Amino acid sequence: MRAVSANGDQRLFAVRGAVQAESNDSEAIVTATTELMEDLLERNGIEPEALVSCLFTTTDDLNAEFPAVAARGLGLEAVPLICCREIPVPGSMPRVIRAMVHYYAPVGHEPSHTYLGETRDLRSDLHAAQ
Repeated sequence: MRAVSANGDQRLFAVRGAVQAESNDSEAIVTATTELMEDLLERNGIEPEALVSCLFTTTDDLNAEFPAVAARGLGLEAVPLICCREIPVPGSMPRVIRAMVHYYAPVGHEPSHTYLGETRDLRSDLHAAQ
């Protein structure tokens, strides 16, 4: 893990995102997660060496694949990844994959959260900023 430099030009940030998988199969989960991660990394200018860790959650109806498989496919072999279950709130959006990425960036950087497709409804407060 990279520490904050002596002159304080870098600090730790976290950014969130979500995407909805088309279905509960391995290909759909990997495709959706890849799209989410590519957009999230690009939007925030995050290089793999700046990543500290990534936490993925899925709704109960997604169990055909680990979202971390997609991150590994993007070359994030050295980044600690973990997959968890989202709380099964009645009436919540189905087939959702969420990510929280921790990374170092210059002081003054503003994280840009990434909610793709229908998941924009999960954070309508951020939608206007996307």
